[in-house]
Amino acid sequence: MPRPLGELEDAVMTRVWQWNRPVTVREVLEDLQQERSIAYTTVMTVMDNLHQKGWVRREAEGRAYRYTAVSTRAAYSAALMNAAWATSDNPAAALVAFFGMMSAEQREALRDAVRIVQHDDESAAETAAEAPAGPEAGGDSAERPAEPGR
Repeated sequence: MPRPLGELEDAVMTRVWQWNRPVTVREVLEDLQQERSIAYTTVMTVMDNLHQKGWVRREAEGRAYRYTAVSTRAAYSAALMNAAWATSDNPAAALVAFFGMMSAEQREALRDAVRIVQHDDESAAETAAEAPAGPEAGGDSAERPAEPGR
């Protein structure tokens, strides 16, 4: 189960995800300082911790590092939701309660997401049905290598 990010980890990752490019500690620090008083070493430690936990990768650039997100915020959120749902002793009831908490806009986004997944499933099924039968599926014997002695 992915552990939820702490408050400062989330603030740092929010910037990394939003900027969607390699970032330095200095860039994150300067942006965070618009909201709070924070030290360079604190941001550096948080970003190092995020690297150790596998949330970001880093590449050396001179004496500093540039950090890049390993996955998206959407993937992080989905993993948290899936982990929370998996711990329920009644997943159907948990989903009903969760859906009941959603706004009308969130429920519409859910309907859109279900349509996309269903379309992807249908497309995959159609592609599989249209695939030509190969030798392993009993296709044309001309495609099979000749057996020795025949």
